[in-house]
Amino acid sequence: MSASSSQPTGEIKRLIAQSVIGALAAAREAGELALADLPSADAFQVERPPSPEFGDWSCNAAMVLAKAAKQPPRRVAETIVRHLPPSELIERVEVAGAGFLNFFLKPAWLHAAVHEALERDADYGKNDTLRGRKIQVEFVSANPTGPLNVVSGRAAAYGDTLAGLLAWCGAEITREYYVNDALHSTQIERFGLSLEARYCQALGQDKPLPADAYQGEYLAEMGAQIAHEHGDRYLALSEAERVAAFTGMALARIVADAKAVLEAFGVRYQVWFHESQLVKSGAVEAVVEALRQAGHTYEAEGAVWFRATAFGVEKDEVLIRRTGQPAYLAGDLAYHRDKHERGFSHVIDIWGPDHHGHVARTLAGVKALGYPEGWLEIIIHQMVRLVRGGELVRMSKRAGEIVALSDLVSDVGKDVARFFFLMRSADAALDFDLELAKQESEENPVYYVQYGHARICSILREAEKRGVPLPRWGEVNLALLREPDELALMRALADFPEEVEQAAHTRGAHRMTRYAQELARIFHSFYTNCRVLGDDPALTAARLALVQASRIVLRNVCGILGIEAPERM
Repeated sequence: MSASSSQPTGEIKRLIAQSVIGALAAAREAGELALADLPSADAFQVERPPSPEFGDWSCNAAMVLAKAAKQPPRRVAETIVRHLPPSELIERVEVAGAGFLNFFLKPAWLHAAVHEALERDADYGKNDTLRGRKIQVEFVSANPTGPLNVVSGRAAAYGDTLAGLLAWCGAEITREYYVNDALHSTQIERFGLSLEARYCQALGQDKPLPADAYQGEYLAEMGAQIAHEHGDRYLALSEAERVAAFTGMALARIVADAKAVLEAFGVRYQVWFHESQLVKSGAVEAVVEALRQAGHTYEAEGAVWFRATAFGVEKDEVLIRRTGQPAYLAGDLAYHRDKHERGFSHVIDIWGPDHHGHVARTLAGVKALGYPEGWLEIIIHQMVRLVRGGELVRMSKRAGEIVALSDLVSDVGKDVARFFFLMRSADAALDFDLELAKQESEENPVYYVQYGHARICSILREAEKRGVPLPRWGEVNLALLREPDELALMRALADFPEEVEQAAHTRGAHRMTRYAQELARIFHSFYTNCRVLGDDPALTAARLALVQASRIVLRNVCGILGIEAPERM
């Protein structure tokens, strides 16, 4: 059994699991364990123990198999230990508690991880588990009737980071924004009427806002800007012409603003897909006809209905209203049919918390179209509250009742906003602490992580200043690194590839912020307790190699999160 691997942590776990299964096979053959069948590697867990005193890895195989073996878990564990095959990896195994197997490994596996980080550099942490998969991630896709708010900001940070994680696992990724500019025409027209009233007011006209107008100073600013650019030219148009003109301008300016805000937030889409494309192309009518041909529709009350109940949904859904206009579901299914025709092997939609009711019917519609189970994955992210001192905060009046993402980024910065949005699982509500976000101290997790990278760069600059050469990774004696802080740091670096893989496959982008904070904490402790540039050249070289590897991993995780890894702070 070799300690080296291209995936240090994941491979180590697999090797330990194989050793346990080998021991079970040997014990069964010796008549010491009466197991009808040997377990697979996923039947039990190999995990990090809560403290290094319990070893590098802990396994619960004995507890899982005790019932089948008809023996107490601790006795099963002791039997496993006696029959473990010889290993180049495992130094010793202890039985703890009711029957946990605690594995203490030889340091070589940590050295392999450091070497790999230094060798692979920007590619350290990447894997091929999704190689060959063409995945589309659609996120934000806010209705184009106002500036992006902080809830959209959370979707942007999460969607962009998840897409990046999937790419780190080898997938071909398309980030896509869906502009709802056709079937939501009533809302867009109302938005256009609101803008037209603001334009007239900017020219000194006594034009009241419509009763159901969109509010917010951003509309007054937009109306004043149009008045400044075009003067009173639109006053000469007929009412119908003016409504059409302002509806088009409102849509174009809001979409342009969204693109600019998201670009500044570090989010770059490959595709901006307009719903109007589907309507103009006849794709909406085509998907309804496809469902009709498959027997999944019927007519009642002057409307065309989708038999959603046949797919486990609580009630059937309207596809074509009695007015002849398509319902939202028809447009959504046409859009997903278009995605399928573009050849995506998997599609992930990230929706806001007000879209729960749309999930079941959309999945049912996709199933009715004949697409594979699981082809469409829908993730609902939860709300964001801005708080200061425990109190709810409205940052500005610019956008009426909403808090604009651009205002938040202007206030706390792009890096802080992205990191804070990702600090909790997407399915949990998030309180965004504005006071903490603006602190430049160890209390601010973003500052703490970025300062770790800057501190590393400072060490490397000091080494250059002193004329201490940076070591070649293959020539360093990492066996000299025996201090607890050194071992802890190497373990953290070894964990990175599996953290990436697990975050991608569980859709848990928040794992990356947690990992970044933990790595920074361990590095700062190492820096405090282990002098890097000391009097022993061999030890200095080993610690410099460890510092270089730490810089690589901190930079890589910052890159996944979409934040800067500064060299000076």
